[in-house]
Amino acid sequence: MPPAVVPPARALPLKESALFKEVLHYYEDRQLKKGLKTADTILKKFPNHGETLCMKGLILTHMGRREEGLELVKQGVRLDLTSHICWHVFGLIQKGQKNYEEALKSYTQALRFDKENMNILRDAAHLQTQLRHYDALVETRHTLLRLRPQLRQNWIALAVAYHLNGNLVEAKNVLEQFERIVKNVPDYDIEMSEILLYHLRVLEELGEYSEALALLDANAKSRRIIDRTAIMEFRARFLSKLGNADAQQAWQGLIEQNPDCYDYYKGYLANRGVDLDAITDETRGIALQTLRDFSQQFKRAAAPQRIALSVATGDEFKSLIEPYLRARLEKGVPSLFTDLKALYRDASKRDAIESAAHALLDSFVHAPDAPCPSHLDPTTYIWTLYFLAQHHSHLGRHKRALELLDTALAHTPTLPELYMFRGRVLKRCGDPYGAARWVDQARLLDLQDRFLNARCGKYRLRAGLIEEAVDVFGLFTKKDAPSPAQDLEDMQSLLYLTEEADAQLRNGNFAMALKKYAAIQKVFDDFEDDQFDFHGYSVRKFTVNIYLNLLKWEDTLRSHPAYVHAAIEASRILVKVHDDPSLATKSASQSHLSEAEKKAKKKAKKAEKKVQEEAKKASGSSTNEDKGLDASPSKDDDPDGTKLLQAPEPLERAAKLLKPLSTLAKGNVEAWIAICDVAVRRKKYLQALQALNHAHSLDADHPELHIRIVDFKRRWSSLSEKPSETVTSVVSSSFSKLLPDEVSLEHFNSQYLQRHPSRGDAILAAAKVSRILGAPREEVESAVFGALNATVELTFETALAIDSFLSEIQSPREDEFRTACKQRFELSTLFEPRDKLPELRKSAIQKSIVDTNEEKDEIIS
Repeated sequence: MPPAVVPPARALPLKESALFKEVLHYYEDRQLKKGLKTADTILKKFPNHGETLCMKGLILTHMGRREEGLELVKQGVRLDLTSHICWHVFGLIQKGQKNYEEALKSYTQALRFDKENMNILRDAAHLQTQLRHYDALVETRHTLLRLRPQLRQNWIALAVAYHLNGNLVEAKNVLEQFERIVKNVPDYDIEMSEILLYHLRVLEELGEYSEALALLDANAKSRRIIDRTAIMEFRARFLSKLGNADAQQAWQGLIEQNPDCYDYYKGYLANRGVDLDAITDETRGIALQTLRDFSQQFKRAAAPQRIALSVATGDEFKSLIEPYLRARLEKGVPSLFTDLKALYRDASKRDAIESAAHALLDSFVHAPDAPCPSHLDPTTYIWTLYFLAQHHSHLGRHKRALELLDTALAHTPTLPELYMFRGRVLKRCGDPYGAARWVDQARLLDLQDRFLNARCGKYRLRAGLIEEAVDVFGLFTKKDAPSPAQDLEDMQSLLYLTEEADAQLRNGNFAMALKKYAAIQKVFDDFEDDQFDFHGYSVRKFTVNIYLNLLKWEDTLRSHPAYVHAAIEASRILVKVHDDPSLATKSASQSHLSEAEKKAKKKAKKAEKKVQEEAKKASGSSTNEDKGLDASPSKDDDPDGTKLLQAPEPLERAAKLLKPLSTLAKGNVEAWIAICDVAVRRKKYLQALQALNHAHSLDADHPELHIRIVDFKRRWSSLSEKPSETVTSVVSSSFSKLLPDEVSLEHFNSQYLQRHPSRGDAILAAAKVSRILGAPREEVESAVFGALNATVELTFETALAIDSFLSEIQSPREDEFRTACKQRFELSTLFEPRDKLPELRKSAIQKSIVDTNEEKDEIIS
């Protein structure tokens, strides 16, 4: 309850007290100008009235004057530290700034002085959910239910709080108590249906299947649960768990309803004792016969046929794959190879697919000068060639894939998929310029196709043609956007942001690369912030099951490959800046631009500035407009990323980026190596050692791990003062398992090379270690050139890494290595003489975008 006695500093005469109530009323009705005027009237007589100052600051914040409003709110809080209104307003401002930790502290303070304020309690519960403070959430939800037990949403919110806190028994008890007291529920009530489905979910997680089945049957018959599919799915699962004979019929009914759902077949077979994830010779026959029966019953369903391919082996597989391939090639399914690619892990299945596809292709052979026989479908012939090209390219037979694509293009030169995949093959061969050119030809076949346009832009980025890629993307972005790049960033296009960041990094523009990686991080921050509104909405609308799925997804949000990649690459840039601060002072953004490109960039900046000024004028025309508490997007005062690159404490920023990966990317060796790189430079030796141990458990022979072990040993040995006796003891005992004390670094390096004499990446790692240990450059060069031996497995990516390393150590033999690689990777253009690379870049762009599009009849919309 609020304090009975109002402090003198807060007390107002009757007239001003009435005016203050008007301020609150005007704010709630969003009559901001009137509210501001009324607040000023009070402050003329009582300039130190904290609550009025806070309300004025809140109103100013809504009007867009955020800095001024925030200062007034802080001043008001200082003047009245015991007012729940002041703390509530301060919490609202901090919540709008996405500063949830501080906002929750303010709400906690407000509740000290008004323990039963419903609005404050409700907002505090949302913040506690956002921050995953589930113990406190249970207490808050208990208080809300005690204050308003007549609201259904308070009961469900408490059950959800218990569920999130791991106390499923209490969640069940709350739901049962709620269902006992609720009366007069009409038929087909969606909210009650969702509550009962949630109750079933809780019982299922508790393992109380008999009770759950009884609850399901009772409420399904009385029509209190109206989601018929959910009823069938819950019933099938419960019957299976209970070993009931009716389970098979339940799964059968689900399959009849949706014969293309893999989970239904998995459940049906599991009920019969067949685990598709751990198939055995005893259960294989049962599974195949069952799937065969379903294929006969549902002839148009693809799921039973595809599952059968995963289960079958030997001759049984061969008998199934031929009709599966033929049917889909006759239909012209472009994604057929993607569908079958998972089977390639089994060499015998891979060979069977190849034999079946080639046999089908041979059936189309006829005399070159004779017309195609009437019984042969030319489209099937094209898709067979396309499938085989994908097959051979996947297996590294790129020349054969190109031959098949040439045959297909000679037959049908108007199929975009052929051009796109030819570009993909060239990309795999190390010819990004040719790849971009061929994908551009695919785009020109259909200028209205967004997918082709996006793929063309992606391949231009991979060829380092950043400005040209933005031109292509701009064909389908908003015309009133400041720039195509800004529009794609606002649309949270992870494909574009990732590819441009990687392209800038390959071009040596660390500033812009880091800026784009930071934009990816911001996208995920926005994803995390977006869940906040659902903490209230989902409970209010009783969409509890999908809400719990959302929270589970949000908890693993940063395990997304785009974030993992961006965090690792950004941390590497920041580590380089820490090691060599001069990198941050170089104007990398201008060093790679021609004069024409610089003029174009300047013109784009002027256009962007003009758009921003027009938007500012439009927004300033209505001073009473409510702009909300959420902070508006800040103006980009760092267009080239230089300020971001030069920002202080690069290692702390890198550590913040990598922190989620220690729990969400535990199986990623590159992530642990990046964590080690940052930790060892921050002198967090135990954290670095832990990262090394994790990486070692995943891949003990990883080349980068070998380098980091040597680097850690050198850094640790060179310390004049060890951190502490405890740390020294732990490091010494744990690190000896990675590198025994009696083994010298030189011997450790030679042992590693002896274990992997035929791996190109291992040879490169050993050479890098030799350089770290102070070996002469000639010796390092000689070691690296060992990767060119015929017995060494040298991939295209490793060859590029070796070339980069030779350039880094300023080797005079770099051109010699590039020439040798050109002979080894015949289709690659990246090992051409460096003076020819600009010409190859230009060849990837045949004509300007404007000229090309003017020649086309299609309209781009």
